[in-house]
Amino acid sequence: MSVTFHDLSAADSLPAELFKRTESDLSFFSERVTPIIAAVKEQGDAALIRFGREFDGVQPEHFALRAEESEFDDAFARMDPQVIESIRFSVENVRAFHEAQKPEEMWLKEMQPGAFAGDRHVPIDAVACYVPRGKGSFPSVLIMTTIPAVVAGVPRAIVITPPGPDGKVDDATLVAARLVGIKEIYKCGGAQGVAAVAYGTESVPKCLKIVGPGSPWVVAAKRQLTHLLDPGVPAGPSESLILADDSVDGALAALDLLIESEHGPDSSAYLVTSSRRVAEEAIAALPDYWAQQGEKRAGFSQKVLGGDHGGVVLTKDFATAVAFVNQYAPEHLEILAAEPMAVMTQIRNAGEILLGPYTPITLGNFVLGPNAVLPTNGAAKTAGPLSVFDYMKRISVGYVTAAGYQPLADKAKRFAEYEGFPGHALAVSALRNRLLQGDDDA
Repeated sequence: MSVTFHDLSAADSLPAELFKRTESDLSFFSERVTPIIAAVKEQGDAALIRFGREFDGVQPEHFALRAEESEFDDAFARMDPQVIESIRFSVENVRAFHEAQKPEEMWLKEMQPGAFAGDRHVPIDAVACYVPRGKGSFPSVLIMTTIPAVVAGVPRAIVITPPGPDGKVDDATLVAARLVGIKEIYKCGGAQGVAAVAYGTESVPKCLKIVGPGSPWVVAAKRQLTHLLDPGVPAGPSESLILADDSVDGALAALDLLIESEHGPDSSAYLVTSSRRVAEEAIAALPDYWAQQGEKRAGFSQKVLGGDHGGVVLTKDFATAVAFVNQYAPEHLEILAAEPMAVMTQIRNAGEILLGPYTPITLGNFVLGPNAVLPTNGAAKTAGPLSVFDYMKRISVGYVTAAGYQPLADKAKRFAEYEGFPGHALAVSALRNRLLQGDDDA
């Protein structure tokens, strides 16, 4: 299998097609999720059970939509203790990061003598965390989506995830949920899962927001239901850029190019470099790495790196390589350079930046601590990683004392009169002062 090689060493501009992702055009999926959403709205649990058989291959005729307590117990009994310990390690680091990130409940600043203003942070009442399963098992996604919800103090944080053929949730996902403190897991994924938390069913509670990465089916359903459900950070199929200068071993850059490209055939992954040597070494190294991946994941990686949404990009100079990164705005950016910190200062658009040869994307995805649910499809130009703030809302707070009132009232009254709002002006006029002083003749 060959690697797509974009030789732009003599080009003065960057081809627009390199910046497209598989989720750029969702028309195919949008048309097909509409009847799925309608069925869940009308039929509730019955539709979820039917779609579980049809889309997820569930074999039992009947299966519980909510994971039962015994399923959590059985998962712990079956899991390798070393895997459980790795999950526990991840939970501790991710929790520590998000606890440090959590804002104080309220702050107030004295804007003028006797006049205070600030923010109060309040958790959202009910949030659904989406954990995909179609291309594998992702307890790491459960950790990343649920821990900030718990830290934020969300009263009801639930998980939705596709069931397996046995009608059950993946063991590692159940283990991670219990270690985090999540008790509600519902077996519904895809567009039908999104619809379930948007409308609510007999079993699945209606939520105000949904977070977590998903397939184009999930992304399309989120977009159709934004009038009912806050879709959160736009997190679609995985994508990464490896930015490398001439100091790098091309084989090392190729190693990290595997990470996101093995997620699935709808992923995007590029090595971007101005060094022909690095590019050629990376291309030469990939076949041997694929041979060590196993057929399924190697197939995904080969399709991505040999297709229209991945490969190796050779630019005319390093400044152009940096410009490529900023225009692409990747979900994951790894900088392999002699001075990665200096290069980082030139990056404006990326979901996360991982610096140097000892910080591969793998660490960020699982155990480092920062959230690995990141904006995709160029959304990193305006959005950031999933965080505690995504599970909270800010409420502005104002408090003015009697001593601080009059200077603000005088200026506000002039604004109101200029903009033509007599009611506004009357509310801060001399009439208010008389009422406050108990003048019954006001």
